[in-house]
Order: sequence, then C-alpha cells, then structure tokens
Amino acid sequence: MRIRVATGNPHKISEISQILKPLGIAVERLEARKIEVQDDDVVNVAKHAAEALCRDYGDNVVVEDTGLYVDALGGFPGPYAEYVYRTIGLRGLLKLLEGVENRSAVFRCAAALCVGGDVKVFLGETRGRISEEPRGSGGFGFDPVFIPEGFDKTYAELGDEVKNRVSHRAKAFISLGNWLLTRRSL
Repeated sequence: MRIRVATGNPHKISEISQILKPLGIAVERLEARKIEVQDDDVVNVAKHAAEALCRDYGDNVVVEDTGLYVDALGGFPGPYAEYVYRTIGLRGLLKLLEGVENRSAVFRCAAALCVGGDVKVFLGETRGRISEEPRGSGGFGFDPVFIPEGFDKTYAELGDEVKNRVSHRAKAFISLGNWLLTRRSL
C-alpha cells in the first residue's frame, strides 16, 4: 500500500516513512501546490487543503499540518509554527518565554487523507513543555525545545526511534495507517 503526502518538507517525508514502514505502507512525496487557509485549528487547515487536492489527485493523498500550542502564549504559535520558526526561530520563541514559569505546550498534528472523494482526518497530540534552551541535534523545527511528557529530553535528543513512537505526528499517522489496513482487510 502507498500514500502520497503533499509537502515540500523532506524531513516530514522521511519521518512519516519511518513511522509507516512497520505497517507496510510506503510514502511518496506529492509535488502539488496546496492551499493553506488561515485558521487557528490544524484540522481545518489540513482538511481544506486535502479537499482541494482530492479533486485533482484522487485517493491516498495526504495533507499534514502541525501546530505548536504554547499555553503561556495563549496557544501561539499554533498552526503558524512553521512561519514563526522561519522568522524568529528557536531563540525567538525562547525569548517570548523568558521569565515564564508555565512552559507547558502541546504539539498537534492533523493528517487529512483523501478516500473515495471524501477526506478523513486523523489527529495526534503530544503534551509537553518548552525547554529553557535548545538541546539535541536530531529532528527539525521546534524539536530542540519540545520535551514530551514523561521524558526529560527534547524530541531532538530522543532520536528518531523514540520520537517516532511518541510524537504528535506518529500518533496521527499510526491512526491513519491502522485505519487504512483495517479498510483494506474488509
């Protein structure tokens, strides 16, 4: 079985491939321009983009959207995490949290899958906290500052094997993969 993920981020393709490989699902990058609506909810962003791509590319197309919601910042940057990372980076986010005691946050990932002309959305969430400084060399984006609950290391320190079991993206794509496998066996 194969899915096509519409993204320009090669790190996401690699990560999703590693997550789905044990389920026997291959991942390809779909070079397609996706529409990104401005919305505070990653589910709406992913679903809207997937609906547009379904018409042109058919079944097994996936659009993924991820947000980092920092409690002390009122949920900012939320679905604008990629933009915030590109503009102010890790240091900028940490600067916003200087002197802030409550560093709790949640990473949310919505994976929207085209099936039979409809879109099914799978959500993954991982609660955690923002570290005081960047740590680790693995992963990408905000991985060096996000410490998932139950760990004392950032995503960037955990390594791919552990991160791909506990991350927001892993939860969303494992749900998607299991749903596809269940559907195939019917």
